[in-house]
Amino acid sequence: MRVLIAFDKFKDSMTAARACEVAACELRALHRDWQIDIAPLSDGGDGFCEILGRAVGAEMIPCRTTGPRGGGLETPVALLPWSLVPEAAHAILAQGLKTSLAPGDTIAVVEMAAASGLALLAKELRDPWHATSYGTGQLIRAAAELGAKGIVLGVGGSATSDLGIGALAALGLEFLSEEGVRFHTATPSEWHAITRIEGGVFPSIPPVWIACDVDNPLLGPRGAAAIYGPQKGLAAEDVPKLDAAAAKMAALLCLHTGRPNSLAAESGAGAAGGIAFGLRASARAALVPGAALVSAWLRIEERIAAADIVITGEGRFDATSLSGKIPGSIASRARELGKQIHVFAGSVGLESLPGAHLHAISPPELPLDAALSEGPQRLAAAVRDQFA
Repeated sequence: MRVLIAFDKFKDSMTAARACEVAACELRALHRDWQIDIAPLSDGGDGFCEILGRAVGAEMIPCRTTGPRGGGLETPVALLPWSLVPEAAHAILAQGLKTSLAPGDTIAVVEMAAASGLALLAKELRDPWHATSYGTGQLIRAAAELGAKGIVLGVGGSATSDLGIGALAALGLEFLSEEGVRFHTATPSEWHAITRIEGGVFPSIPPVWIACDVDNPLLGPRGAAAIYGPQKGLAAEDVPKLDAAAAKMAALLCLHTGRPNSLAAESGAGAAGGIAFGLRASARAALVPGAALVSAWLRIEERIAAADIVITGEGRFDATSLSGKIPGSIASRARELGKQIHVFAGSVGLESLPGAHLHAISPPELPLDAALSEGPQRLAAAVRDQFA
């Protein structure tokens, strides 16, 4: 029997790699003759760099960056030759940016969550007024200095709603007050004082592919502040205020770069607190579908086809999981291929899923803190109960 184990993260409980290993450990103990194929997943957030990098044998280079509320971090950049990128992933990247990369040219994979992520902050420090994407800009710059001719940026899990202004400050733009005071990280709390922008992105910065499945615009009721701000610690009463501040900065940035203000209304402009907008306005950046890219990069289609049993899941599996998220797409494809499918999740928000077995690893009455802390043990028990 051949089993594919492909989990996304269980947010605040287990990384994707940890969840995969917990399930694999149980199956190995129960069925020593089974072949286990482990494929940790990422939606562009936590684990994106390591998962994609390790999958193709990339060189992992530690870099010093600034955290979302300051302080130093050591954050990896994955470097690999273009020739190691699977052909299916080449095709997806080509949809976003036409490239003339040679097989031996180096590209980089970087992860916003590792430098500017929400998980890096204690709950009491989560506040997008004071969070910066400066560290993400440092990662992009480091990748360029390491020789990358193209950069794949995963933007899930960010702590910021700064339009990527912090990242752009690290990449060469200057944000100034009327009196000429320069704002180093230019967090939203400082935007009221910024009246002009000078400079541009360093010429050495290569094209950037932003891996993302969010289709929100930058502003308005479906914008970055309204939809994602509260998840990052923004008070409900501050949503209109941050949205208005973002509109001002977006207009200032478009004026400086000569891009149309309509860029803010484009699908995906609101991704990761608007960093998609900022990098599109000021740098050679394009959006590419994150789930499809990760699936192609990890050769998920081939691995599903080779499996008899497919195990997938994430922290919560519900209707949104079937709308572009990788666990949902894996379950759907496995069903089309007639595989036995098991979905394990912290909680399940679906009555059923035709062709699949759904398993909630925590009872609904269990307090959330307990469910999160007991996640690995509960996943192990659920797998053991199902396959013993």
